[in-house]
Amino acid sequence: MSSTTGVWQLTRFGLRRDRVLIGAWTLVLVGLCYASAAAVPSLYPTAANRVAAADALNASPAIVALYGPIRDVHSLGELAMTKATVLYAVLLAALVALVVRRHTRGDEEAGRAELLGGTALGRDAMLTAAVAEGVVVSLLVGGLATLADLAAGLAVSGSLAFGASWAGVGMVAAGLTVSLCQLSASARTCAGATAGVLGALYLLRAVGDVSVPWLGWFSPFGWSSRLRAWSDPRWWVLGLYAVATVGLLLVAGALRSRRDLGAGLLAPRPGPPIGSPRLSSALTLALRLHAVALLTWTVATAAAGLVLGAVVPNIGGLLDSAPAREVLGRLGGAGALQETVLAAELSVAAVVVTCFAITVVGRGGADEEDGRTEALLATATSRTRAWVATLVLALAGAVWLMAVAGTGLALGYGAGASRVVAAAMGQVPAVFLVGALVVTAYSVRRGLSAAGWGLLALFVTLGQVGEALRLPRWVVDVSPYAHAPRMPVEPFAIAPAATMTVLGVLVLGCGCTAFRRRDIG
Repeated sequence: MSSTTGVWQLTRFGLRRDRVLIGAWTLVLVGLCYASAAAVPSLYPTAANRVAAADALNASPAIVALYGPIRDVHSLGELAMTKATVLYAVLLAALVALVVRRHTRGDEEAGRAELLGGTALGRDAMLTAAVAEGVVVSLLVGGLATLADLAAGLAVSGSLAFGASWAGVGMVAAGLTVSLCQLSASARTCAGATAGVLGALYLLRAVGDVSVPWLGWFSPFGWSSRLRAWSDPRWWVLGLYAVATVGLLLVAGALRSRRDLGAGLLAPRPGPPIGSPRLSSALTLALRLHAVALLTWTVATAAAGLVLGAVVPNIGGLLDSAPAREVLGRLGGAGALQETVLAAELSVAAVVVTCFAITVVGRGGADEEDGRTEALLATATSRTRAWVATLVLALAGAVWLMAVAGTGLALGYGAGASRVVAAAMGQVPAVFLVGALVVTAYSVRRGLSAAGWGLLALFVTLGQVGEALRLPRWVVDVSPYAHAPRMPVEPFAIAPAATMTVLGVLVLGCGCTAFRRRDIG
C-alpha cells in the first residue's frame, strides 16, 4: 500500500465538510474583488483622475503600509486592485490556513486522524489531503478572482497574473500552516503560531514598501505587488510562490516523520496540578479558553484601527473626483469627506468583529462534537449556564472589540475621540443581531454552528456591497448592517437600533429554548 493511499477520498471528504465555510469566504472575496474592479472606472473616469488618486495613495505612508504601493500610476487595474492585491490576499491566506489546520492538527487532537488511520489509508494520506484541499481552495478563489476581473472589464493578462498571485499566496499559506502544525499538539497553539507568522510577513511587506524595499522580497505578500500584474508582469515572480510552497511542504514532511501521531515536536507545558476555583464557572472557563484569541483579536483590531485612522486625514487627494465622493457617500452617508470615510471604515469593522463571535460559536460546536460539552454538563453546570457562557463571550467580546476599533480609529485620526468611539458603538446593535442569529443557529443544531459564515457572507453581500452594486433597497435592507447608523456623519437613530436589539433578544430566547430541548452532540 502506498503512503498516499486514500488521498482522493479524504480530499473529497474534506471539501464536503468545509463546503459552507469555503463557499461563504469565496463569495465574499470574489464579490469584493468584482466590486472593486467594477467601481473604479466610474469613480475615476479620466486618466488624470486616476493618476491623481494613485499619487495621493503613494504619498501616504499609512496607506502604502496598509494596501501596498501603486507601482504604475497610469494603470487602471493596479488602482482598482490596490486593496485586493495584498490586504484581501491576507483573508485568502487565513481561509486556507483554517481548512488545512482543521484537517491536520484539528483532526489529530479530536482523535479522528487515529480513527481514520486504522482504515486502509497511507501514512501520509491525511497530510497530503489537507494540503491538496488548501491548493484546491487557492486555485478556486484565484480562478474566480480572475473571472471577476475579466467580467469587470480589466485586462486579460493582468487578471490572469492577479489571480495567479492570489492562488500563490494561498498555496504558501497551506505549506506554512502544515509545517507549523507539526510543532505543537494543540490546535489553538498552531492557530496562534500561523496567525503570528502571517502577521509578521504582512508587517515585513509593509516595512519593505514604506522604507526598506529589499525586505519586501522576503514576504509572499510583497511578491504580490512586485509582480506588477497590471503594467508589465514579471511572470518569473510566480515561481517564488512555487518554490516557497514546495520548500515548506518538504519541511512539513521531514517534521512529520519525526513525531508520533497526535503529538507535537515541542513538548506541551504542564499545567498546574490543581485547577483554579474560578474555573468552576462555565463563563470563567470559557473566558480562560478563549483568552489568547481575545487578546490577539484585541491587539490586531487596535493596530488596524490606528492605521486606518491615520489614513483618513490624507484621503482627500485619493478621492478628489465627483463620482468617487458620490459612491463613498452612499457607503457612509452624506457629509464631510473624512467623516464619511470614518463611517465606512466602522461599517467594515463591524463585519470583521462579527467574525470573532462566529469563531467563538464555532468553537462551541467543536467542543460539543468532541465531547467536551457533555463532560462539562456532567458536573453541576446546567445547560443554560453552558449556553450563556458561549453567548456572553461571543457577544460581549464583539462589543469590546468594537470599542477597541473605535478607540484605535480615534487615536489614529487624532480628533474627536469621543465622537468616533460613539460612532463605533452605534454599530453594536447590528453586530448583536447577527451574533444572536449565529448563536441561535448553533442552539437549534450543532452542525449549524458553521452556518454563521454563510449568514455573514449574505449580509455583507447585501449590506456592504449591495449599495455599491445598486441593488434594490428592499434587498439591501435584509442585512442588519444596512440599518446601522452612519455615524459620525448622521446622528444616532434610536428606532432601528432598538428594533435590532429587540429582535436579537427574541431570537436568543428561541435559541435558549432550543438548546435546552435538543440532544447534545
